[in-house]
Amino acid sequence: MDVTSTIEISKSAYQNNLTFIRSLIGESCIFSSVIKGNAYGHGIETFAPMAEEVGVNHFSVFSAYEAHRFKKVSNGESTVMIMGVADSTQELEWTINLNIEFFVFDLERLQKAVKIAKRLKKKAIVHIEIETGMNRTGFCVDELKDVIHFIEDNKEHLDVKGLCTHFAGAESITNYFRVKKQIVVYNRVYKFFKSNNIDFRQKHLACSAAIINYPQTINDLVRVGIMQYGFWPSRESQMKYYTKNKINTNPLEPLITWKSYVMGTKAVAVGEYISYGTTVLAETDMKIATIPVGYAHGFSRSLSNQGKAIIRGHRVDVIGLVNMNMMIVDITNIPEVEKGDEVVLIGQQNGITISVNSFGEMSHQLNYELLTRLPEDIPRKIIK
Repeated sequence: MDVTSTIEISKSAYQNNLTFIRSLIGESCIFSSVIKGNAYGHGIETFAPMAEEVGVNHFSVFSAYEAHRFKKVSNGESTVMIMGVADSTQELEWTINLNIEFFVFDLERLQKAVKIAKRLKKKAIVHIEIETGMNRTGFCVDELKDVIHFIEDNKEHLDVKGLCTHFAGAESITNYFRVKKQIVVYNRVYKFFKSNNIDFRQKHLACSAAIINYPQTINDLVRVGIMQYGFWPSRESQMKYYTKNKINTNPLEPLITWKSYVMGTKAVAVGEYISYGTTVLAETDMKIATIPVGYAHGFSRSLSNQGKAIIRGHRVDVIGLVNMNMMIVDITNIPEVEKGDEVVLIGQQNGITISVNSFGEMSHQLNYELLTRLPEDIPRKIIK
């Protein structure tokens, strides 16, 4: 079957990003590739095997469902860690049986994990998530005595491997005092566990933003999402790194290119409206091209009359309302465009670029949001 668009993932760009991240975290720190949200839109089934090929052997996912998708394509030698949903008995049985690691952030899950581990005669490999100020998931400080007692009573069924937390916005200076308080709480809790004879092989707090803004939080493991894909957590963190290191070139390379093609061309006479409604009136004779990508494919309707694409090395304007399955672009100034010509929606063609950043700014979406909204059924393929 023909497809209306494809996504290309650059292996060399990924290798570049890994080298840069490793220079920040050191050789001894475990790099955990965060592949939640369909590997930030890059496709778990496409991205994960490529990451393993270049030496990544630790992956973090949100759910047991994502872990299952990863396991189906993995080389079988990597560690996978579930940071969120693994709630049903069936999910936990599968997780524990395959030695998949997972966060515990309430007593109910911890108790359930022990019950299943007993039955399977295996240890559940858990990471204790603590609430330090995010106010989302994690054991509160006043629950820790109960947690410690439960761990002590069930040592033979638990491998308590890690102590973790999640920062409430490490990418922005506006959260500075909140994040600093989180670090203080985390360190206090770690000492409390240690004083009760519970130590951890892996302490982990740092995400992409914390690696840049709070390097003191780089411990035994870092959970890196957006940066491995070639994007900064925020413009602020990017500028901080540039200023500190006196550079003005980006050490990160985006992996992703999104391409489609010209579905057809048409001449439009002056005075005619274009596409649905009356948002665009041809003020001169025009030539337009249709592209078989619309909001059903992840090209936001908010990009109507302001989005961009690249055809034959020229940046062209999206005109009219973005349809469910199509958009229209103005090719009046490049009349040589033909049916079947390549169209770049994100990426580079002949030295002209449409970045995810600019794409996101036009549609009022974060990089994270735009990428993870790219439909899973768009074919992904690895390029050099």
